[in-house]
Amino acid sequence: MVTELDVAPTAPSALAKLPLDALHRRLGARMAPFAGYEMPLQYEAGIVAETAHTRRAASLFDVSHMGQAILAGAGVARALETLASADLISLAPERTRYTQLLNETGGILDDLLVTRLPGVEERLLLVVNAARKQHDFALIAAALPRFDFNPLDRVLLALQGPRAAAVLGALLPGAEDLAFLGWRAFDFGGAPLFVSRSGYTGEDGFELSLRAEHAADLAHLLLAHEDVGPAGLGARDALRLEAGLPLYGHDLDETTDPVEAGLGWSIGKRRRIEGGFPGYARIRQGFELGPARMRVGLLPRSKAPLREGAALHALEDETVGHVTSGGFSPTLQRPIAMGYVAINHAKVGATLSATLRDKRIEVDVAALPFVAHRYFRTPVGKDAR
Repeated sequence: MVTELDVAPTAPSALAKLPLDALHRRLGARMAPFAGYEMPLQYEAGIVAETAHTRRAASLFDVSHMGQAILAGAGVARALETLASADLISLAPERTRYTQLLNETGGILDDLLVTRLPGVEERLLLVVNAARKQHDFALIAAALPRFDFNPLDRVLLALQGPRAAAVLGALLPGAEDLAFLGWRAFDFGGAPLFVSRSGYTGEDGFELSLRAEHAADLAHLLLAHEDVGPAGLGARDALRLEAGLPLYGHDLDETTDPVEAGLGWSIGKRRRIEGGFPGYARIRQGFELGPARMRVGLLPRSKAPLREGAALHALEDETVGHVTSGGFSPTLQRPIAMGYVAINHAKVGATLSATLRDKRIEVDVAALPFVAHRYFRTPVGKDAR
């Protein structure tokens, strides 16, 4: 199964290995280059089976290629707001917020997660995309020099699926009670294990950050559970596409702003009014007047999937957009895609066309997500932390 992941050939000597590289190979992983690392693309079961298992039970993904860092100092949340669009001042301890780093024209430099850590000192834990971490870290260090900025050398695992909470709760009592986008530090092997209820599959799940010397023990314990199987980048890409989640470098880039990307919800009311972040004029205009184009779901009327870069045309042959992600949905058993379409052609149900293998096919604009999100929602009356 082909995915939208950028796995262009890279010289093996130039690729970094994950701390759990030996484990992945013992599990039969097919390794592929991605963002400068040798990454497990799939295991023996294959992408379709791994995707189905994640939807049905729980899968363990190694996402240690992502960048992790702590930014600390009095007033650090307010300072980071000069680079990112989310309301970070109001972020409570042990809570996580999704946001974007923006350039001066409102384009997205990267999307990231920000967690306010507990304690007297003001500290933010950042998780950024692998392909952008060197850029992001250099930008933050240069723009906010009076704050302590410390990149972390930690393994990051993602346990995703409807059985994830039961599996992790049996190993770490209390983890199953975390609210969505909640965070807590647990003890594992005498060292801190950071647990957040988050992920990028559309399913309930957790992201687990810990020191490399303890990571194999944790992975073995999780994989020993009958409900947990290993999954690679191929399944992760299929799951996030089914969930309508954008991937940086494909659906998001420096020319794309959060409003047209469908991420306006991540910019809180205070930030929309006050601004104070790069590209605010463009983003305010997008909120007030509407964007010129929108990220939409696409359902090609074909058996073969559309690929990134394919032009989208109105029926009268005017070019009105392009595909940014496309592939075969194991869950829906059909091709799906996402792309940007001029606003007057972006209504759900509109019919466009694209060229696929030298043949013009019809494409229907569809609502996102293709597969409903199943994030954990805290029951009424329970502590949302």
